[in-house]
Amino acid sequence: MVKNSPAAGGRAHPGRALRSVDLARSAGVSTQQIRNYEDAGVLPPVPRSESGYRRFDEGHRGALLTYRALARGYGPDRARAVMRAVHADDVALALSLLDAGHAALHEQRRDMAAVGEALAAVAGEDPDHTRAGVPRGGLRIGEVAARLGVRTSALRVWEKAGLLTPVREPGTGYRWFGPEEVRDARMIRMLRQGGYRLPRIARVLDGLRRTGSAEALREAVAERGRELSLRSRAMLAGASGLHDYLAGRDGERADTGDAWDTGNAWDTDDAADTGAMTDMADTRVAAGAADTGERAAPPG
Repeated sequence: MVKNSPAAGGRAHPGRALRSVDLARSAGVSTQQIRNYEDAGVLPPVPRSESGYRRFDEGHRGALLTYRALARGYGPDRARAVMRAVHADDVALALSLLDAGHAALHEQRRDMAAVGEALAAVAGEDPDHTRAGVPRGGLRIGEVAARLGVRTSALRVWEKAGLLTPVREPGTGYRWFGPEEVRDARMIRMLRQGGYRLPRIARVLDGLRRTGSAEALREAVAERGRELSLRSRAMLAGASGLHDYLAGRDGERADTGDAWDTGNAWDTDDAADTGAMTDMADTRVAAGAADTGERAAPPG
């Protein structure tokens, strides 16, 4: 549950006037940021007094805290889009944006697993096999880029960051990549595709070069998994905050069990077609599976 739950706000106390500084203090932001949130549609419309002062209330405070909770998990861009949809009374769009965020996170988990397997294979390659794929004189930067499917500018950035050390041809300064540099470039590309930052990649490569051990690689993959888990929990907290905000905004407290007929919460024909569930006796257990990739159908 989000601290200072938005459910306590919603539109529960429309008569209680709040100032910009009151909202700012409740979220730990500046009053200028409150005005920015108003302009961005994060807050519902703000009425003005006869003298032109903004008149905030607990509903605005609830919207602010809801946005902040969503931003921690889904990122500020998606959180803004969600709040704009809610205030446009398009709750279906807001929920679809959350669904898309969870789907993207699931894909990142799958990518992480694939990257880990691919990197382990590259790290464990026989050096003779690696050398066999590279001419004795090495490869030019354009040739390496073509093999990896990246821009030559990416290779130059990796070199500048100290991740690659191609040999420079005397006189011309042309870069030549030997077998080890080509292998490292392959690993860098995979790690970058998996969302790893350059400093962490440097630690992985350093461990491989110094000891030949893939321990740093395994730790990097594990650390990435922990980051995704933290983000997943932040998304759950943000979604919970949105649920509470919507309940307060609509003047109701919807109980999940009352709002959903759990016996019909899943389209059984759809589940059977996709093969995502084999036992429909307890759909809630099946729905809780982390990596089945099943698709939720709207309530019947």
